[in-house]
Amino acid sequence: MRQIILDTETTGLEVAQGHRLIEIGCLELVGRRLTGRQFHKYLNPEREIDEGASAVHGLTLAKLQREPKFADIAKELLAFIEGAELVIHNAPFDLGFLNAELARLDAKAATLESRCTVLDTLTVARKLHPGQRNSLDALCKRYGVDNSKRELHGALLDARILAEVYLAMTGGQSTLELSEARNQNKGSAEETATRFKRPKNAAPIVISADKKELAAHEALLERIAKASGGQVAFRSGEGA
Repeated sequence: MRQIILDTETTGLEVAQGHRLIEIGCLELVGRRLTGRQFHKYLNPEREIDEGASAVHGLTLAKLQREPKFADIAKELLAFIEGAELVIHNAPFDLGFLNAELARLDAKAATLESRCTVLDTLTVARKLHPGQRNSLDALCKRYGVDNSKRELHGALLDARILAEVYLAMTGGQSTLELSEARNQNKGSAEETATRFKRPKNAAPIVISADKKELAAHEALLERIAKASGGQVAFRSGEGA
């Protein structure tokens, strides 16, 4: 299965107020393993960035003036995510901005939800941990994911952190370890069976009881005889 871990940074929180994308970060997962393929772009938003947003990600319009506009990278982005499942933390936020950018280019443009399936890790986390904090930072602490380099938010950095959280939260690493253990055990059993394989016509191996075991057996039969009024069919020479 091909998945794309996706994160964005924006000029502000409200897409309805005309806020724009300024960074997109995507990482490719195939079969729950990072392939090394990624899509990462800074964008010129063509508008000012809210101070609150800039404090979170550290980006300013001055830094982004020479970056491409969304129209310049749209086709490349769509080609990268085509046919994949998008894995996003708080998906409505990122999808709202991405769909708004696509609509600016073409009012009839298909939404990303109609192009790809979407898995919202925030929804998954809320089901697994109801009533608890499920921000990306909180999940990092819960699952032991190192986010010490996350002094400022960044789309590609956050996508990498989200990939680790997603795999941990959905049991990826433990599943791999269990699979490897099963394969190792299977190999050991096969080696043991081969090592001690006996010839087809070999005589059966008989292991006789020793004196201590015979004495214990007799003591047991004696107790049974007393309890049953002497009706014991397991003594030597007795029974049908």
